[in-house]
Amino acid sequence: MDEREQRGSGLPVPPARPFERPWDKPAPQPARAFEQEAHSGGSRALGFFRRNMMSVLIFALLSSGVAIQAYRDLSRPDAWDYWKDLYATPSMTSTVVDNVDLDGRRRTALVLRGKIGPAAASWFRERVDEAHLKSGDVVLMSSPGGDLGQSVIMGEFIRARGLVTAVGTADASGQIRPGSCASACVFVYAGGTARYDIGGSRLGVHRFTTSGRGDGDPVADTQRITGLVLSYLKRMGVSSSLVEAMSATSDIRWLDSRDAAAMNLVTAQARGKRG
Repeated sequence: MDEREQRGSGLPVPPARPFERPWDKPAPQPARAFEQEAHSGGSRALGFFRRNMMSVLIFALLSSGVAIQAYRDLSRPDAWDYWKDLYATPSMTSTVVDNVDLDGRRRTALVLRGKIGPAAASWFRERVDEAHLKSGDVVLMSSPGGDLGQSVIMGEFIRARGLVTAVGTADASGQIRPGSCASACVFVYAGGTARYDIGGSRLGVHRFTTSGRGDGDPVADTQRITGLVLSYLKRMGVSSSLVEAMSATSDIRWLDSRDAAAMNLVTAQARGKRG
């Protein structure tokens, strides 16, 4: 039925459609795929951020914890002294000398000079490693003393490496000259597997003192340190009579060769001509 017949039949007639030309058609929508891709990419980025947000938060918390701990460490009264002694201006100096002769055997020696500072043990370990010292090599020292705790650690390290000790200095040719080792330096010297007596060199002891920092009991501190010293000397094979000699005077007491040998502090005699 055409349109005229439909109109004559009384049936509803649909509205007439205008004639459509090809150029009248609406343009296609090319941006839909791009919008979907952009939306998908944004969703992936948001998902990635959400998945990794916990890791970022944990990293931030750990970083802040490290920073807080570093601040607390550096806020301690002795912290700056430690870092200064280890990295900036070490209180000790060292020289490596080959062909040092103590008893007819040529050895490599690490020559130490200066005060034993708050980071001396760490500094000393690094110097020994750099010098490639092996068992039987020499730590030759001349020092007025310093930090007791650091000296004990240095002595323990010397014993663990199988090194021998002597008091004195040496030039580049290996010529040894007398020196002095007093106070805490004696505990470094005590770490040697053999402890050489060089003619003209001196070993000096005196009563140790506590720092008195904080609210600690000075009597308890003295007892604790005495126990530490006695235990260390026993491990090194040195008589406890050394502590008695220390306790007898607040001034330096220079031990003669017989006293040092009787205490088993000196265990070997260096031979040969000295400078």
